[in-house]
Amino acid sequence: MKAAVLHAPGDISADDVPDPRIVTPSDAIVRVTAACICGSDLWGYRGVVDGSERRIGHEFVGVVEELGADVEGLSVGQLVIAPFVVSCGKCVNCLAGWTTSCLIGGSYGAQDRDGWLIDGGQGQYVRLPQAAGTLVPVPSDEHDERTAAFLSLSDVMGTGHHAALSAGVGPGSTVAIVGDGAVGLCTVLAARRLGAEKIIMLSTHEDRAAMATDFGATHIVNARGPDAISGVHDLTDGLGAASVCECVGTTDSWDTALGAARPGGTVGYVGVPHGVKDGLPLRKMFGRNVSVHGGVAPVRTYLPALLDDVLAGTLDPGPVFTSEVPLADIAVGYADMDQRRSIKVLVRP
Repeated sequence: MKAAVLHAPGDISADDVPDPRIVTPSDAIVRVTAACICGSDLWGYRGVVDGSERRIGHEFVGVVEELGADVEGLSVGQLVIAPFVVSCGKCVNCLAGWTTSCLIGGSYGAQDRDGWLIDGGQGQYVRLPQAAGTLVPVPSDEHDERTAAFLSLSDVMGTGHHAALSAGVGPGSTVAIVGDGAVGLCTVLAARRLGAEKIIMLSTHEDRAAMATDFGATHIVNARGPDAISGVHDLTDGLGAASVCECVGTTDSWDTALGAARPGGTVGYVGVPHGVKDGLPLRKMFGRNVSVHGGVAPVRTYLPALLDDVLAGTLDPGPVFTSEVPLADIAVGYADMDQRRSIKVLVRP
């Protein structure tokens, strides 16, 4: 089969790799019908983290082709959504809802606990351990026009939901969102879904600001750094937002998020930390009673409820995919994401 392999920074291609096979009773083989490129995939592509000579991709939907002997609740031929982390669904952390901290789970492109490779999601097929606890069946077929929306539920929509929940967004809330990538845009959808009254998106890109407005943002602050903080304060009677969602993970985005929060406010953070220097300003946070809450999103926990809304037609994160490439042109997709020509790229195997 073909699968995306990151060879070195800036060097990615669709290569011939071994076909997956069932190796443990908890396995499923899934034929990938749609995958995508995540902003976090770019850190290896850019050389920020070491990603040389490894399979890549952790978001996909597909059709079950084969099942191990112990897999229950799934059947061959089902369309399924694969959350971005493998989880058993039975350990104490999974039962508590923290599926990304599963005690026996794993990551795509890495070895499972038995030492077998879990295929990367950007490929034609994936061997998935702990299939029953990970995969979510969809009452649909692989040609459904909502494929992009389903695919978003594997990561960015659930991550945006986690940001909003972690920030304490609820009916009548005022929320500011730092980061206008796919996660930040999905956070707009999540905030609207949770009943926020004032949704402030920080964006200096016209196309992303327009999408945020379409998704339900009530205000756009076209600024960065101190000017962005001032813009949020101007829209909140000089106080700042009670809820702030940090969807980037850099020192600058954290400075903006904490500066935009009002006294007693909460920053919900989901941006993968990279290059954050000197930690958080705890003394300033202490003096203003600003709290932080969040981390890696347990999307498997959120997925069923979000899927119900997609199926009901009340939620559509699909527009965050602004371009599509075949797997053979995976390098083009990465370049488009890296150069911000695309918000998020859908990959067709």
